[in-house]
Amino acid sequence: MSALSTKNLLGIQDITQEDIHLIFKTAKNFKEVINRSIKKVPSLRDITVANIFFENSTRTKISFELAEKRLSADIVNFNSGSSSVKKGETLIDTVNNILAMKVDIVVMRHPVPGAAKFLSRHIDASIINAGDGTHEHPSQALLDAFTLQEKLGDLKHKKILIVGDITHSRVALSNIYCLQKLGAKIRVCGPPNLIPNHLETLGVDISYNLKESLAWCDAANVLRIQLERQHDKYFPTLREYSLQYGINKKIMDELNKDIIIMHPGPINRGVEITSQVADSSESVILDQVENGVAIRMAILYLLSTQ
Repeated sequence: MSALSTKNLLGIQDITQEDIHLIFKTAKNFKEVINRSIKKVPSLRDITVANIFFENSTRTKISFELAEKRLSADIVNFNSGSSSVKKGETLIDTVNNILAMKVDIVVMRHPVPGAAKFLSRHIDASIINAGDGTHEHPSQALLDAFTLQEKLGDLKHKKILIVGDITHSRVALSNIYCLQKLGAKIRVCGPPNLIPNHLETLGVDISYNLKESLAWCDAANVLRIQLERQHDKYFPTLREYSLQYGINKKIMDELNKDIIIMHPGPINRGVEITSQVADSSESVILDQVENGVAIRMAILYLLSTQ
């Protein structure tokens, strides 16, 4: 297989296991590129990419921009905070105006679930979903799984724990879909009111016991507490959350084995994870950042050849 089965990356649900393996294979080649002295290739020299972010983003936006620059693409950056969106312009109006500039690929983050899919039905450019509300974040899931595969090898039957604010996380859902397609066993752990009941229908194990879950897993992906998305009070205080579900050196030392620690960032240090753990030898957080550029280069390149 040398091409993706789809012209868009809207969510992990919409791609196949073969697509995932192709993205990983391509990313591995690009990772070699970004680690050499000359980090640029002309693969997207004739391609124009528009980065359209209707929500604030630092890591994802920078990662996509760097990936695009490494591939020699022409880049159009669009920030809704200073755009006509505030004047009442619709999503389709905004994007059609950008497409009039002959854009080939649109990388979009939007607060409304399904926004990327809606857009894909109305324009011809390839769409990459960089996060749609609390729904999906496919490129993050791909870079997480790629990082895990580097450390653990074949992910079939590997035990992966996702800890924290599952309800408000698009990272959690995309990770579940991606890791299940690769044969991993998934468990989520967190406060009962931050774990949606429907996850049981996805074949995911649910636990409220952090220590037991850490002892079960091969790797733990620790999610940020998303206070900006929480309109109700889900726990008394951040300290209370940290005491029950925060990962610290003491908890790690009590395990009878080594496990991999991941975090999609940004980290609330001292809340969901302490600095000692985030900066430890078990942590692959910086590997995730590096792999994010390689994975996004692979996605952009493969979609540009459709």
